[in-house]
Amino acid sequence: MITEAGRVVVVEADCLWVETIQRSTCSSCAAEKGCGQGIAARFGAHSSYLRVLLEGRDANQYRVDDEVTIGIPDDVVANSSLIVYLTPLVGLIAGVLLGDALFEVEAGVVVTALLGFAGGAALVRVYSHLRRHDRRFQPFLVDGLTPLNWQT
Repeated sequence: MITEAGRVVVVEADCLWVETIQRSTCSSCAAEKGCGQGIAARFGAHSSYLRVLLEGRDANQYRVDDEVTIGIPDDVVANSSLIVYLTPLVGLIAGVLLGDALFEVEAGVVVTALLGFAGGAALVRVYSHLRRHDRRFQPFLVDGLTPLNWQT
């Protein structure tokens, strides 16, 4: 399970809105000082607001500015990452192959490659839209209670 600490910014009857700061793992890397990614991450950390379901917990036990730990199963992150990164790439490669078979000029190949990439990105958008209400894809509070959406 991947966990992240956050700060409660809004308490609703059935959920919390939690602010997390996105940081990279650059601080644990040996090449941190010589890597452009580390510099960009240092200045590019920003807040994200996540809706976290209470899963039957009492909303009255949480207050704004409380520190909470939220989690999501490893396999959800891994599988979703594969879909998000590979689908547009596969679309791009399919567009290149199709363009190469259909057109004799490079511009045609470039256009079909871009269309394939855009098609892959659209598929990712559809996938995320279909999963937006799936409880397994929602972050949950990590407090010793097993959430309903997480199977061991």
